[in-house]
Amino acid sequence: MRILEKAPAKINLSLDVHGKRPDGYHEVEMVMTTIDLADRLELTELDKDEIRVSSHNRFVPDDQRNLAYQAAKLLKTRFGIQKGVSIVITKAIPVAAGLAGGSSDAAAALRGLNRLWKLNLTLDELAELGAEIGSDVSFCVHGGTALATGRGEKLKHIATPPHCWVILAKPVIGVSTAEVYRQYDASKVEHPNVQRMIEAIEAKNYKEMCGSLGNVLESVTLKMYPEVDMIKRQMKRFGADAVLMSGSGPTVFGLIQYESKVQRIYNGLRGFCDQVYAVRMIGEQNALD
Repeated sequence: MRILEKAPAKINLSLDVHGKRPDGYHEVEMVMTTIDLADRLELTELDKDEIRVSSHNRFVPDDQRNLAYQAAKLLKTRFGIQKGVSIVITKAIPVAAGLAGGSSDAAAALRGLNRLWKLNLTLDELAELGAEIGSDVSFCVHGGTALATGRGEKLKHIATPPHCWVILAKPVIGVSTAEVYRQYDASKVEHPNVQRMIEAIEAKNYKEMCGSLGNVLESVTLKMYPEVDMIKRQMKRFGADAVLMSGSGPTVFGLIQYESKVQRIYNGLRGFCDQVYAVRMIGEQNALD
């Protein structure tokens, strides 16, 4: 039996970080939404009781470091599954980009294995399991658009954002999320108005949504990595309606309302950045087949 699952990337429309929690994580408050840039997973049952993960992308680990592997291992252990599985990941989301590619792969593995192994778990139950793997996995199980709090695992689903285009540009650098959080100081940043963002989305007010974008981690990443700041400035110069870094970076995204502007901005960014994508915002929740 073979199962196919799509694993969409996410962007943070609003990201605020508060104090450190007793468990070592930071308390976050963020509005996330899915975009039409997705990895694809192919899950096939194996005769041998083992987990095999493979990908054409050499930067994707094929062992227990891989979050999709961890998802399979978690389900096998929790539910006593004595069957093997092959997970083939076809990457489209750039690796280590602040777009939750690994988390979305884990979420897709949870959804796919739920079907393959006939576990009959709900999305809420899968999301609860996903929180054991990583902070973004719970959101990626559901997809759509949500307010995430706690360390990112507490979700409140909200409406689909106004339709628009999303241009993404990732410089050829890696960003250490741990180092960004180490250098982050909540007392020295302007915090975004998360509630204003939610209200803009609920009202389908594109202009207000653009005006409400905010990410406190930019204050650290842009200083550490001038390339990210340069892409942000160029994207604004080329005419994106609003520009923000996603997650801890290094990917920068721009929102564009009218398709007529998309190609010009895309071409301009391709002049100095190899990894550029023009996609639509999805913002709709996954459903169990």
